Amino acid sequence: MQRSGHADLPLHYGTVPRWLAERMSLLGGAIVEAIVLEYGKAEVIKRLSDPAWFQSLGCVMGMDWHSSGITTSVMGALKSSINPISKELGIYICGGRGKHSRNTPNELRAIADKTGLNGAELVRSSRLSAKVDNTAIQDGFQIYLHSFVLTDTGEWSVIQQGMNDATGYARRYHWHSSELKSFTEEPHTFIYGRNQGQILNLTHKEAHTSKNGIIAISKEDPDKMLAEIKKIRLPSHHDVQAKDVDLKRLGAVLVLAQELPTHDFENLLLLEGLGPRTLQSLTLVSEVIHGTPSRFSDPARFSFAHGGKDGHPFPVPTKVYDESIDVLRTSIEKAKLGHSDKLNALNSLTKATQALEKDFEPTGSLDDVIKQERENSWRYGGRTVKGKAKPPKGLRGGQLGLFE
Repeated sequence: MQRSGHADLPLHYGTVPRWLAERMSLLGGAIVEAIVLEYGKAEVIKRLSDPAWFQSLGCVMGMDWHSSGITTSVMGALKSSINPISKELGIYICGGRGKHSRNTPNELRAIADKTGLNGAELVRSSRLSAKVDNTAIQDGFQIYLHSFVLTDTGEWSVIQQGMNDATGYARRYHWHSSELKSFTEEPHTFIYGRNQGQILNLTHKEAHTSKNGIIAISKEDPDKMLAEIKKIRLPSHHDVQAKDVDLKRLGAVLVLAQELPTHDFENLLLLEGLGPRTLQSLTLVSEVIHGTPSRFSDPARFSFAHGGKDGHPFPVPTKVYDESIDVLRTSIEKAKLGHSDKLNALNSLTKATQALEKDFEPTGSLDDVIKQERENSWRYGGRTVKGKAKPPKGLRGGQLGLFE
């Protein structure tokens, strides 16, 4: 897992509708709790520092799979759900967008007073991470969102986002305190994003002379991007296309959800009454909780759990979303009481899918999957920012579908 990185995202404007924001808070909080129960609070910080996992989390929560809005919405949802139970979880979320980011130092000092952590050092880390990405690395993106997530043991992650008005893109930066040796010399192990040519990078290991003569160097040609750059190319197109998704992985999820006998679902989940569509969502939620870093190279795949608020790849199936929240919430509460069968069953979904992938060869197309989801969206309470999904013309005015 990398300490930090960044990802470029198309700018999307508008707000998340209340019906989705409330569900995002519930599901996001439950996912974090499940990770804490299974792997510990340090694992939450570690995963938040990985741009690909963060993107997958946003997708499974119903946000547009590649937009800048994921950052603000996910961090807002997590802050509203995690902070009320911070003492129990040992995780705190500070900052946010605009004026909320400026309140980060005060929030960190208050947490330090409660936990005995070094507040001055936490505030310094917060300010330095912002300064590095906004000033020491001058890549055309102005920071406007800064979220600082920490544990009661002092481990932290920073998620912040900058805007480039000229290109129409936002860039998200991630930090992880673990093994961070220096803020001012190569604090990023590698960088996610589009190589946009030359930038001013004063964190390069060969920039000592430049840092000593900062005024002079600011007038000269900037250094080239780090040679070790790794890229996750997040495209400008809004729709989910076949090239954005690992069809073998997605196909295994669909096979698991649609073709196994019903009694196998019950044996696997130890829950009755769950149909294939809800299991499809739970399988992707399970992978966000239990998957290893290599499983998040195609974040768009996770939008097939709960769709997207703008209808890409399909409307948000609110009934399925509520079922996912209920199953995960019930599993967590039982695990707290020492009955972890249901939480373990969710873990087995990830293992079962990966086993299916080994010999699975996709036969259909991604367009077929999306078409089917859109045609059935009305059955599952599908909604977008424009309204509720309607049944196909041939079914309107008479035949009603059952929620499976």
